[in-house]
Amino acid sequence: MGRPSRAVLSRQNIARAALDLVDEQGSDGLTMRAVAERLGVKAASLYNHVSGREDILDGLAELVNAEIDLGALAADSPLPWREGLAVYARGYRAAFLRHPHTIALLARRRVGAERQLLGYETLLAALARAGLTPADAAEAAAALDYLVLGSALETFTAGFTLPPADYAPAYPALATALEASTARPGTLDDRGFDLALRLLLAGLGR
Repeated sequence: MGRPSRAVLSRQNIARAALDLVDEQGSDGLTMRAVAERLGVKAASLYNHVSGREDILDGLAELVNAEIDLGALAADSPLPWREGLAVYARGYRAAFLRHPHTIALLARRRVGAERQLLGYETLLAALARAGLTPADAAEAAAALDYLVLGSALETFTAGFTLPPADYAPAYPALATALEASTARPGTLDDRGFDLALRLLLAGLGR
């Protein structure tokens, strides 16, 4: 018996198709029809596996959050707690830098994907073990979200499209800072994120 010419539909491959669409076309590209066309089926076929667009977004959130390594937050991690949080935060940011268009879709909706909930549970448990009160831990988790997702959504350097010298006549301090930043290793965006992360972590538990 020959194999079917189309992939068997499942919630997983519907979510994967949706994520690929968003990565390629941005958040406006995510429609039931577009997902169905990508999978080579009619839109009505999707409803045998998902209830609608919100269900697809849960699946998309599951995929992106599954890319975030939670190991550094585990109770048996050998890392000091601040270092573990730093490793987690950098991995969290890296996942959303790979899928920046998903931020607009996920940031203001309910947290419903199992992997999202597991991530917050693991983070808050790690903060509790570090001695933070439940209220302080919640604020720390929110602060990490703002820092990570904000830095993944918008880059500082993308707005400055001219060579530093071109800004010098009218904006000498800006030109000097941009030029000086090129002498340091890595990107200014990564260094700026690391600076903000260090300041945030230094303020926790005090």
